[in-house]
Amino acid sequence: MIDTPLVSVVLPFYNAPFLKEAIESILKQSYQNFELIIVNNASIDSSSEVARSYTNYDKVILINEAERGVVHAVNTGIRNAKGTYIARMDADDIADPNRLKYQVEAMLNDSSLDVVSGLVEYLGSSENEGFIHYVDWLNTIRSNEELNQNQFVEFPLANPSMMLKRELFEQFGYYKDGNFPEDYEFFLRLQSHDVKMEKVNKPVLKWRDSETRLTRTDERYSQEAFFKIKAKYLAKWLKMHNPFHPEIYIWGAGRLSRRRSDLLLKEGIKVVEYIDVKAGNQVLHYENLPEKKNTFIVSYVSNRGAREEIRSFLIQKGYIEGVNFILAA
Repeated sequence: MIDTPLVSVVLPFYNAPFLKEAIESILKQSYQNFELIIVNNASIDSSSEVARSYTNYDKVILINEAERGVVHAVNTGIRNAKGTYIARMDADDIADPNRLKYQVEAMLNDSSLDVVSGLVEYLGSSENEGFIHYVDWLNTIRSNEELNQNQFVEFPLANPSMMLKRELFEQFGYYKDGNFPEDYEFFLRLQSHDVKMEKVNKPVLKWRDSETRLTRTDERYSQEAFFKIKAKYLAKWLKMHNPFHPEIYIWGAGRLSRRRSDLLLKEGIKVVEYIDVKAGNQVLHYENLPEKKNTFIVSYVSNRGAREEIRSFLIQKGYIEGVNFILAA
């Protein structure tokens, strides 16, 4: 066993039918200065035996975490890690053979880089168009600036594709357990501390969409749960970046946009007016925008294509993203 591996790969699992593929994809990495910490989260199927079959490998450490939940399993793995860098891995996925090589090189080439992800390939049914579009979108978000600008649109990177400095957990805390997606909350928490993140411009992971994946079976990963935790961090971001705090304009006056904006109201944000394609009571027509020197706009329009149209429209009008407006859906 390497006494001081540079990378600790943390792989939690619970009843994982694809665990063997996930483990093999890590053990066959072209970069080998790593340890693989497999955390069994009280599995009751054959995956426990699969995990035990790898304990004769020098690089593999198997930990049994009796307290149920991915948060407990991941945090247990991180606390037992020896590496300078933590690489997240899920039991459904397959790492590219050069994943660790690409990410370690990026970290070593830029000491200011705290988190490095990469492109991901969709692995699942061709009928799941929503997830496929999501993967296509997040693969376009690569630079630190792009990740900052899109942090409130959606989770702009795949959690199991992350490699990050272990010291971040000591500085900003571990994953939190609650009625929210723990990975997105952790990402937003790092963003709130201006942690530098980038992606390597190469595929690092085959990201499997299966019926048993937590994002499909647990209410903590529902769209409403995402918007609730998003509102909390968006309100903090607005307090720091909106010169007219707590007043904002919200683009989107429909029922869904208003329901999402209600979450911001609970965080102390005040909506001056709404912006939409039709004027009405407390609703401005988008062609009659207030002067940007007196305005900060939050767009809650999530229709596919409309988000980019709004961004382009505002930029053409002289609004600066992150200065005069932010996209949040």
